[in-house]
Amino acid sequence: MKKVLVINSSARTLRSHSRRLTEAFVDHWKRMHVDPVIRFRELGNADVPHINENWIAAAFKPEGARSEEEIEALKISDVYISELKEADVIVLGSPMYNWSIPSALKAYIDQVVRVNETWKRNPDNMQNPYIGLLEDKTLFLLLSRGAQGYEKGGYNEHINFQTDYLKTVFNIIGISNIHVIAINGESFDAEKFKKSIEAAHQNVIELIETELV
Repeated sequence: MKKVLVINSSARTLRSHSRRLTEAFVDHWKRMHVDPVIRFRELGNADVPHINENWIAAAFKPEGARSEEEIEALKISDVYISELKEADVIVLGSPMYNWSIPSALKAYIDQVVRVNETWKRNPDNMQNPYIGLLEDKTLFLLLSRGAQGYEKGGYNEHINFQTDYLKTVFNIIGISNIHVIAINGESFDAEKFKKSIEAAHQNVIELIETELV
């Protein structure tokens, strides 16, 4: 049975639309599997540490050469990376904050994009200098945005620093099977927003059944 990692990064809880999408995924997954293996990682309401000088020094040293302080600096990174390595399916819920992602999610990304753990150098190809180490995984990006028109060709595409950034980061660490589902327009037309929610939830179910069954 596939192991699932669900990551939530919204600062909101009850009013979070990205959380509702991850919940829709989990609910349908549970209906389809007996005793499913699902791990949850909370970012939006957690103290996700930023990397610091000790972290950077430690990450670029062989494990046996690290000081006690450097080992300590990498502890939470080790936990996050272990969860990603163990998962077959990663479900990431993220709202768009100021046209990008929540700061907690950015701090998490800095913790997990780590040389010789999730990627390694490819010195023979300057056009593609990264080799991802997390292979054979499926990623669902379940996103929410206050406005509309952020898709390719849309009138807000030029200020969407959420979708392509997340896809690029996960591509670099080896995950290429990525599916994006988004809820759009909370701040504007209520009827269109309702339809966007309904469509997104249905898309979650359909993708589970077409991609993971």
